[in-house]
Amino acid sequence: MGSGSSTSNYRAHERLVRETGQFGGVKIGSAFFGWVTAMGISVLLTALLTAFGAGVGLATSTDLGAAADSVADNPDAVAWISAGVLVLVLLLAYFSGGYVAGRMARFNGIRQGVAVWLWAIVAAIVVAALAVFAGIGFDALGQLNGVPQLPLRGEMTGLGWIALAIAVVVPLLGAILGGQAGMHYHRRVDRDSERI
Repeated sequence: MGSGSSTSNYRAHERLVRETGQFGGVKIGSAFFGWVTAMGISVLLTALLTAFGAGVGLATSTDLGAAADSVADNPDAVAWISAGVLVLVLLLAYFSGGYVAGRMARFNGIRQGVAVWLWAIVAAIVVAALAVFAGIGFDALGQLNGVPQLPLRGEMTGLGWIALAIAVVVPLLGAILGGQAGMHYHRRVDRDSERI
């Protein structure tokens, strides 16, 4: 029983290596649809959080003047909360995008995740180039990864550099983890099909 199981495992591994060599690599189309998914999820999450904030404001009868005064009194708390929300939104959005790319491509989950992230970088550069060509003022760094809230105009402060690092590193990490999770689904299917 043990030798038959090891032979079966060896064949499954051999087949996986052969299929990876034949069908693996970065799939540009899968990465593109992963990026589209990441953008859509980030917009939806941002809209949901905005609606939630507005709902809480209405439910507590807080007027805009009182809210603005509260923000002015606690700028550090607002900055930390905003950074936490930004990290959460970017991580969930790019995890979803990486997952889509990993599921569609089936192989090389890390590469698919990195490709999703690269689509975001390329899109930001293209939009910035089109804006320069059209003569429109545009903050390319502020638009990186679909996050227009980053305060990166003018001279960079310490908080600005931290925000930029978050906008670059967190989506990359989320996309890689998502790509691995999407690819892992196929490995489970392969293992189950070997048992039949």
